[in-house]
Amino acid sequence: MPAGAQVWKDKLIAEWTVEEARQVLTESPWAKTVTPTPDGSGKLGQSRAGVAQPGIGIGGIGIGLPGMGRHGMGGAGRGSNDGGSPDSGQMPALTLRWVSALPMSSAQLIAHELNAPAVDEDHYAIAVYGVPSRMIHGDPNNLGAELKNRAAIKREGKKDMKPSSVEVLMHDEGPVILYLFPRSNEITRKDKVEFDAEVGQLKFTQDFLPDEMVYQDKLEL
Repeated sequence: MPAGAQVWKDKLIAEWTVEEARQVLTESPWAKTVTPTPDGSGKLGQSRAGVAQPGIGIGGIGIGLPGMGRHGMGGAGRGSNDGGSPDSGQMPALTLRWVSALPMSSAQLIAHELNAPAVDEDHYAIAVYGVPSRMIHGDPNNLGAELKNRAAIKREGKKDMKPSSVEVLMHDEGPVILYLFPRSNEITRKDKVEFDAEVGQLKFTQDFLPDEMVYQDKLEL
C-alpha cells in the first residue's frame, strides 16, 4: 500500500495482506496506543504491609503483543532494571483494540494471531495489550470484578456505559484484558467515545471516533 493509504477504506477485507492487516491492528481507528499515568489511590492487590494478595499489583515490564516480541505491535518500550513499575516512573505503552469490530477481528485472523480474544455478537469489546504480567496476582478468573468497577465508556450527553464483564486472558506473550459492553446500549456514528480504565495503579483514557470506525460505509464496532 502507498504511504498514508488506509487499507480499510481502499480495499476489501478479502484482499488484505498480512502487512495490511497489521496496519489495522496498530494504526487504524480501531487501534490506539496510550501511555497510562500513575493512579495515586494505591496499589490494588497488595496489603498495607506490601505483601502481594490476589488481584492487580505493581511491577514488571511492558509486554508485547502476540507474535511481535517483547516490545509489541503497540510500541511498548523496553523496561528498566527496576521492573518498569509506576513507582520508578517507567510506564508501559498499552495498545487498545476495539476487537468486536469486523475489520479488527478479520485483521487478527489474517495476521495469524492465534490468541485473539473471542467476542459474541451481543457485546462491544475492547482489549488491552501490554499490561505487565507481573501485575497479575492470584487467579486471573477472579480479577474481572475488580477491573469491572474501574472502567467505563463515556459519551457526551449520555450515561456512562459500564462493562457487563471483564476477562483477564493469560498468554505466553503477556496478559490481555478484555472489556465487554452490552450492545443494547447503542453507540452511534455521532458519538465521541472515551474509554477510561484503571488496572492496578495504571490509569488511562483514550478517545475513539465512531464516525471514522467505518468499513464499506457501515459503522463497525
